[in-house]
Amino acid sequence: MIHRFLLLIALFLPFASGATTEQYVLDDGDYISINVYGEEDLSMQILLSTRGRFDYPYLGRLEAAGKSVSQLQRIIESGLRGDYLIDPKVTVNVVKFRKFYVNGEVHHPGGYDYQPGLTIGKAIAIAGGFTDRASRDDIQKTEAKNGSTQKNVGLSQAVGPGDIIVVDQSFF
Repeated sequence: MIHRFLLLIALFLPFASGATTEQYVLDDGDYISINVYGEEDLSMQILLSTRGRFDYPYLGRLEAAGKSVSQLQRIIESGLRGDYLIDPKVTVNVVKFRKFYVNGEVHHPGGYDYQPGLTIGKAIAIAGGFTDRASRDDIQKTEAKNGSTQKNVGLSQAVGPGDIIVVDQSFF
């Protein structure tokens, strides 16, 4: 009984701590919410533009691309502190992540919303699983952040937002 409890804690601890989204790097296509406690005019939801930027009241154009959620939160708090608010309480959350793409021999190829902790196997499952003609070994991944393509990737390999997964056809 205690082993099952410890297993459950181990499985859900990364999600409860927020560690997976803390390491997530914002970029264009992310939909974020900004909440400033007690200031409805400064709270909003925003789709980041093609350059990962957005306009924010009193602070002008802010660069979110390449920053974590907590870094963006600190930038907004710092900008509002002093001239506009005495002690701003700001939270930034990702409402909808950028898409990743699965093509080739899967039942439902296309783009899907990224989820922290995503692997090749989970991505293929989200796309409806392998077709009967799919090669379980000939899978390639192209990383969005650097454009590099890896062939014959394993099902446990991590997938990032914007990555493209292609499942090739088996010859047998």
